[in-house]
Amino acid sequence: MKIISLDETVSLKRAIDQGTENQRKSVERILEGVKTGGDQAVRHYTAEFDGVDLSDPAVTAEEIAAAYERTDQETIDVIREAIANVDAFHKRQIQQSWFASEENGTILGQKVIPLDAAGVYVPGGRAAYPSSIIMNVVPALAAGVERIVMVSPPLEDGSLPDIVLVTANELGVTDIRKIGGAQAVAALAYGTETLPAVDKITGPGNIFVALAKQLVFGTVDIDMIAGPSEIVILADETGKPDYIAADLLSQAEHDPMSSAILVTTEKDLAEQVSSEVSRQLETLPKEEIAAASIRDHGAIYTAASEAEAIDAINRLAGEHLELHVRDPWAVLPKIRHAGAIFLGENSSEPVGDYFAGPNHVLPTNGTARFSSPLNVEDFTKKSSIISYSRQALEENGAKIAGFARLEALEAHARAVEIRMEDSNGKTDSNENTENE
Repeated sequence: MKIISLDETVSLKRAIDQGTENQRKSVERILEGVKTGGDQAVRHYTAEFDGVDLSDPAVTAEEIAAAYERTDQETIDVIREAIANVDAFHKRQIQQSWFASEENGTILGQKVIPLDAAGVYVPGGRAAYPSSIIMNVVPALAAGVERIVMVSPPLEDGSLPDIVLVTANELGVTDIRKIGGAQAVAALAYGTETLPAVDKITGPGNIFVALAKQLVFGTVDIDMIAGPSEIVILADETGKPDYIAADLLSQAEHDPMSSAILVTTEKDLAEQVSSEVSRQLETLPKEEIAAASIRDHGAIYTAASEAEAIDAINRLAGEHLELHVRDPWAVLPKIRHAGAIFLGENSSEPVGDYFAGPNHVLPTNGTARFSSPLNVEDFTKKSSIISYSRQALEENGAKIAGFARLEALEAHARAVEIRMEDSNGKTDSNENTENE
């Protein structure tokens, strides 16, 4: 790995793949096709792009039962334990509605309401991603979303991987569709004859899925536009070179665009980690991908002091941040920007990816400066509650009308004053209710 003296230019920023003009036009064509053509268009695009002709893409109970028969019990038990961990973590995030009253009869509050429906996109292809299902579905369930639709591109035989079906079933997802790509995003966003539209779409996918999510945003909400995966490690003299190298490579194997960075005050450690990365790469199954990531987007930065190193960590605002330092809890308060923070040498990034409980859908490309991991709040919305009594209106009405006139909104002012001028002494509905 490159070893570089730290300077002010350190950054994780990489050009995010925005797709080619032809790809964007293709996605726009698919979205419009599904918007106007519904189920028939979805079947057409599934046959065109996935090579599968499905008259009904809905997964059946028989398919799920067969998936369980082919899945060993140990795997099912691990999935169940991971779900329990993630569920317990996200239930701590649940927000409650609240109300506050004043002596003059004013009642203000906030009503927290779950979304009606969410769509979860699960990538397909050669690999299956049960962890992605868990991380996207659990916060929606904890929020109280009543209808969750899962979509995933079918395999060549028109099926979905067994572990995908088992994981979805363990979560209680009953509406599973064998559709993928931009056509799946369009179906979720606009709805079809057999698939009512959802309110939010989450989950990763290829460039066509990413473009489709960008284009339907506004019709529905989406989780985020995620860039390639990244890891940043802060290490002092206590850091173990083999541990650090393994963790850097755990992200580098994702994608040639993935970024793996070490920041350390120890030049000897920097040299040792660089050598260890080269050694471990030789036996890595995805050596070519990881090597490209390390070569093009990996680096070891040496800092003159801990303060300089932490400043760089905050400027990087990494998706995953590991603290391989003597006292990670002492360093934690100094960290302002990171998607997920892993404290100590035993808290390797994959612990959070799969099992510990926090969500692994994280802000990338420096966006941890202003955004957060996927969470329960992402599947809720809030309504403000305002209830003014007659007394409160009389106390504040003139001020409100005056404020309206500051903005030259006379009708706003009159809407308040007409109530203040009411000489009948009418009481508001809350007071009437209390007197009944």
